[in-house]
Amino acid sequence: MNTNDTLTQDMSDKTILSGRDLANTDTRYTAIIIGGGPAGLFCACRSAGDNRRILVLEKMPSCGRKLCITGAGKCNLTHTGRMAEFLSHYGDGGKFLRPALMNFKNTDLLEFFRERGIIFTADENGKYFPETGTAKDVLSVLLAECFRTGVEIRCVEAVQSVEHTDGYFSVRTADGCYTTENIVIATGGASYPTTGSAGDGYTLAGRLGLPITETGPALAAVIIRDYPFRGLTGISFDDVLLSLYRDDRKIREVRGDIILTTNGISGPGALHISRYVRDGDCLHAGFAAGTDETEARKHITEIIAEGKNRQVKTVLAKTEIPARFILRLLNLAGIAHDATCAHLTKPKRNMLISYLTDCPLTVAGTEGYATAMATRGGVARDAIRQKTMEAKDVPGLYCIGEVLDIDGDTGGYNLQAAFSTAALAADAIILKSA
Repeated sequence: MNTNDTLTQDMSDKTILSGRDLANTDTRYTAIIIGGGPAGLFCACRSAGDNRRILVLEKMPSCGRKLCITGAGKCNLTHTGRMAEFLSHYGDGGKFLRPALMNFKNTDLLEFFRERGIIFTADENGKYFPETGTAKDVLSVLLAECFRTGVEIRCVEAVQSVEHTDGYFSVRTADGCYTTENIVIATGGASYPTTGSAGDGYTLAGRLGLPITETGPALAAVIIRDYPFRGLTGISFDDVLLSLYRDDRKIREVRGDIILTTNGISGPGALHISRYVRDGDCLHAGFAAGTDETEARKHITEIIAEGKNRQVKTVLAKTEIPARFILRLLNLAGIAHDATCAHLTKPKRNMLISYLTDCPLTVAGTEGYATAMATRGGVARDAIRQKTMEAKDVPGLYCIGEVLDIDGDTGGYNLQAAFSTAALAADAIILKSA
């Protein structure tokens, strides 16, 4: 079996990808990285070398399982644009991520893989994918680089506990206890738990004294209570204005395409606002075209006024809203399907316009971790030094990637953050060990 086959196969118990057959429990490592996802593997290979001993502990039979399903298996690695433009795509976390993103940019990430034989091209939406169209090629590069730099990777070796005494960390697994000067938590979040990211890192970080911000699914479809659009699954709308209200106060507003599901809404717009929704919130959706609600209301009012003796459903077709959806709105507003514009009462007209431009939907939550693309919350940002990813109160402890209270929009922003935070941690470990 050649090296690449060895690197990409599912690993059995006690396998070390670097080729060593026994656990080096007597070795004092420069760094132990918990988690063999993209952040962990990149941090490992970047920090290795010059007699620095790096160990990756991965609880699953193989590394990078979640990476292999990103972008529907094609791996949307990053996005086009300047890094300053990236900052607005991380909710409230953009300011914290600035040093990481500016230190290791999207161009740096693309160059890393280009130098190792993978070319990425951007689609019409600015998303970068490998020309090969497979995420496994990205994983193979990371594993090969770890192999080349002498990183030890042990799979099926879940971390049971971590203790910090006298400036060193003791990491215990079922196979033994490892000692290190630095420890990096790169376990990911809690989304897609079948791939191994089940929230373990939050427990580890909490036991080491780090505060954890409330976690929940992010980039997930939003479920609507008493959903009024059942049976309309698959109908989509472009550039919908979504306004989120809590206790009668608007707390968030986003624009994006949405698609109706069996019990709520999905699509980029819904996914982006999902990190903020809570059970009981009210989500207002503007289905009609228009730069804002006022303009949309004016447009619909003019269309109905000009309709005269034509049927309401016919004149509303000018809005390019699907006919099935219009009929459902007529039902909700108590308007007969054959009603004409001339006979439409003002209260009925206003109710219909409200459904089209500012439709209130009560949130019942999101679809959950099983399908969420990311996790909101995590290790609190104010506990981490943003220029090194090191814990402020626990020297030698680093947190990178999705275990942090960071979640980005769809489009490669989360993977970029994972690589950028990993680069900062690796650089800090190298500097400390120099």
